Amino acid sequence: MKNTRKNKGTALVTGASSGIGKATAEALVKDDYIVYGAARRVEMMDDLKQLGGIPVKMDVTKDKDLVSVVEQIKRDHGGVDILVNNAGLSLYGSVEEAPFDKARHQFDVNFFGQGRLTQLVLPHMREQRWGKIVNVSSGEGKVHAPLAAWYVASKFALEGFSDCLRAEMAQFNIDVVVIEPGAIDTPITDGFIDPLLEYSGSGPYGIIAHKMADWFRNMSTEKGTASPPTLIGETILQAIKATRPKTRYAAGAGVRRAIFFRRWFSDRMFDRFMMRMLG
Repeated sequence: MKNTRKNKGTALVTGASSGIGKATAEALVKDDYIVYGAARRVEMMDDLKQLGGIPVKMDVTKDKDLVSVVEQIKRDHGGVDILVNNAGLSLYGSVEEAPFDKARHQFDVNFFGQGRLTQLVLPHMREQRWGKIVNVSSGEGKVHAPLAAWYVASKFALEGFSDCLRAEMAQFNIDVVVIEPGAIDTPITDGFIDPLLEYSGSGPYGIIAHKMADWFRNMSTEKGTASPPTLIGETILQAIKATRPKTRYAAGAGVRRAIFFRRWFSDRMFDRFMMRMLG
């Protein structure tokens, strides 16, 4: 049966301490959902608590954290009806130079942590035959770029995972939605630059690294080269409220154009297009 609670449903949003996660959690709270905001830094979610949200401490790479939070929600509100897998980090730098332990950790956060949390919430959704799983990917889940291989690979993996999951869950009336943000003005974007230059700024890939760093520095809502995280929060809310949501929502500066060109350009043509974008 479908969710019959008087509220609209209980949502768990990961990475809710800043950026897209915080914007999403706040949008859901304001629309009368019960919202658990999960992040490692609980103190950064005081504003969410003031709105009526429920901050919980969670590191998506620690299984005991995931199990504990899901059990808490099950105990207090019956279970997770809506999961927004948003927690993520970025690793930029050449394949040759980026530390492999950092690349592995990025997959643990961007892919395996999200997959494990999905496993934990599915039994409740399946039993009630209703649920929403929203996986926050990236425009780079469709579009490649130089010096972004480890990040792009984690998002490509999430896209494929979501497609398979969507097919599995259709029989149980569980929607699986992918969100593909473009350039968004968030703290994760600020974090691209220093590691990129540390790993690849002075070696054989230095010219491209500095061009890419300049491109990131130019991203802002004021300049019109990035969109605010609230745009993605509202997009996720739209997907959750839709009776029959789209399988993918691309939103934010530049993303639709990039996906369009990737779809119609050959691989080598798109390579040249990306390099021209970097100047």
